[in-house]
Amino acid sequence: MTYYSTNRRTPEVTLEEAVIKGLAADRGLFMPSVIKPLPQAFYNTIETLSFQEIACRVAGAFFGEDIPKETLDRLVCDTLSFDTPLVKVTDHIYALELFHGPTLAFKDVGARFMARLLGYFIRKEGKRQVHVLVATSGDTGSAVANGFLGVEGIHVHVLYPKGKVSEIQEKQFTTLGQNITALEVEGTFDDCQALVKAAFMDKQLNARLALTSANSINVARFLPQAFYYFHGYAQWKKTAGGMNGGTDAAPVVCVPSGNFGNITAGLFARRMGLPVKRFIAANNRNDVFYQYLQTGVYTPRPSVATIANAMDVGDPSNFARVLDLYQGSHAAIAAEISGATYTDDRIADTIRRVWSARHYLLDPHGACGYRALEEGLRQGEQGIFLETAHPAKFKDTVEHIIGGEVTVPAKLQAFMQGRKQTVPMPKTFEAFKEYLMTL
Repeated sequence: MTYYSTNRRTPEVTLEEAVIKGLAADRGLFMPSVIKPLPQAFYNTIETLSFQEIACRVAGAFFGEDIPKETLDRLVCDTLSFDTPLVKVTDHIYALELFHGPTLAFKDVGARFMARLLGYFIRKEGKRQVHVLVATSGDTGSAVANGFLGVEGIHVHVLYPKGKVSEIQEKQFTTLGQNITALEVEGTFDDCQALVKAAFMDKQLNARLALTSANSINVARFLPQAFYYFHGYAQWKKTAGGMNGGTDAAPVVCVPSGNFGNITAGLFARRMGLPVKRFIAANNRNDVFYQYLQTGVYTPRPSVATIANAMDVGDPSNFARVLDLYQGSHAAIAAEISGATYTDDRIADTIRRVWSARHYLLDPHGACGYRALEEGLRQGEQGIFLETAHPAKFKDTVEHIIGGEVTVPAKLQAFMQGRKQTVPMPKTFEAFKEYLMTL
């Protein structure tokens, strides 16, 4: 399958080129030339399949033309060494828990798959050292760093905004060493993302180094995130609410949204035939997409810090993919995606109420998703929200909100014992380029 740029000013490329380049030469994001629907028979019996079996079918539709089936199935099964369970919170609202992987965040799925796919291409072609550049507002850095840790021929450079990620998140990618370097940037996530994009466009850098991105701008990062939408539906179909089947009984799916790679993967799943009634994109105060839905005008602005820090994005990269999917039509986008936006106070209130009433502990991002369903479901509807990270990753914040202790899983405790190692970095491209040129 070929991949085209959302800006459509550069020739189409192969999957391998799209994965290794990350960003198109015209600064657009790569999109597959075809989105293949899966047969109705697959959906009729999806609840009888395992997570790995479902994901292998979905991966085949995305990547089956470019990778031998046996190899692709092995990459998928190796990626999904953990579950993404659907948990009932109320009679109408379910949490798809995506925090059971190595770094306890949803990005483990995409990051682990991309690491394995990129490693496959490097071995296949005998390529030289590849440098992966990744900007993070929290969980991306830890998922990518741990997904690529020790992979031969790949060095990961994680750019993160100084003082704007939680201590646990920071320790997950600053203590690893080996082929992982953390760059502590004096700026915001948007500054980090701008540095990564600028590096891809610099001819001198690209002549010297093989650069790629592991942010959701990379097709190998965001497409595999569709796997858990299918698995979530399969589990929902087993519940009383899902037994009726048919489009009318499809769930509403709510996605806490920052850079919009996650919800874009869900939109792809829907195009492949997955029964989803509609989507809700839940924002914190960084509500550029919400404002676009209201006005039809996209106006990026500097991000502001919130307690749902992984969503602190003022210019979401994947908005370009959403526009491309709907051919730039605001009316078409608004017909299938609604929005919600919440202040820190409302996020905290949601965490407190749900813990008190349901004894279910939300993280700040999942709280946005839960509340959007709580306020947005219509009569007779059921909803699934994505619980994107374990609450313990935001321990101090959540403990302050609920007035009690949050148990830290052993996986996170192990990271906290490590020693922080970072490279300080101004937010200027000149400084970042100088760093890269010395590699």
